[in-house]
This record gives sequence, C-alpha cells and structure tokens, in this order.
Amino acid sequence: MIVLASGSPRRRQLLEMLGLSFRIVPPAVDESRAPAELPEGYVTRLAREKAATVAAREPGAVVLAADTTVVMRGHVFGKPETPQEAAAMLKRLEGRQHQVMTAVAVAQDGRLEHALDVTDVTFRRLSDEQIAGYVATGEPLDKAGAYAIQGQGAALVEGIRGDFFGVMGLPLRLALDLLERFGVPYRFTR
Repeated sequence: MIVLASGSPRRRQLLEMLGLSFRIVPPAVDESRAPAELPEGYVTRLAREKAATVAAREPGAVVLAADTTVVMRGHVFGKPETPQEAAAMLKRLEGRQHQVMTAVAVAQDGRLEHALDVTDVTFRRLSDEQIAGYVATGEPLDKAGAYAIQGQGAALVEGIRGDFFGVMGLPLRLALDLLERFGVPYRFTR
C-alpha cells in the first residue's frame, strides 16, 4: 500500500482512478517560498519535504508526494486567498501561455527520489465578466494559478502542451515510474 502525503482531492482522485491502494497522511510542511528560490527548485523542494516528512513518521512505507505551481515569466502564481486575488491572477494569465510545474517525490526509509513535469498551458482571451463568473463558482480558491483544468476552469484553456495530469497536480507517468523504482509496479489487474 502507498501512503499519499497530500490532502489534495485531485491527487486522491487520480490514484483512485488507477485503482491503486493507498492511504492519506497529510504532511505538515511550511510551503513558503524563499525569496531567491527558482520555481523549479521551489516545487521540487516542497515535494521532497512532504515525502520525507511523512516517510519519517511511517517506517517502511512507500510515500508519494507532489507539489504544483503555476509560473509565467518567472512569476509564481500560488493559491489565491481571496476572490479578488483569484480574479487578478486570472486577468494576468488570460490570453497568455504559462507553465504548470509539478514535482513528484517518493520516499521510503531514508531513500528519496523525485521528478519534475513542466506543461505549457495557454489561456483563451477572457472578458472581465467571464473571469468574475468563474471566480464566483468558488473553484479557483484552493488551486495554484486560480484554476482547475479538470473542472469548470477547462473553459479558460485554449490548449496545453504536455501532461494533462501534471496540470491536475500529479503527472501519473512520473509517479508510476518512481513508484516502480521503489518496488511498487503498476498492474492493470489486481
């Protein structure tokens, strides 16, 4: 059984979709970004810290963790705290391409490996009314970049180049590769 070091309903949903057995142990890590920390280093550090923190409390367990951030021209878009902040983020992203970076880490008994997915996402041109309407759904408030590509936020997207599941918060190909390295290969039949 895998331990998922995440409280994300999307990550849980993706593992359930694959039929994997897992239990959830939310990590308690400080998700603050250091002032000079590059986005790639930031998401990688957080995924590794989440996996290592939970693995230290769960001897013998194979622990899977991930972290996602949205980046445009070096600016990191975290999770908005207010509807106004969500609308401002979406206004900056509308009509432009940005990157969604998701780092995945797996840890077990002092061993820790990670991988990074970077996917390009392009937003459609959006009116202020469309942005306000989407923000009013409440969906943007706990999502990096203020949108959920697997939800109503799909209406914001013109296209993606890369891993859809990485944009959702867990690039499955990377997660499955790492899990296999830790002796947990994916099987279609149980």
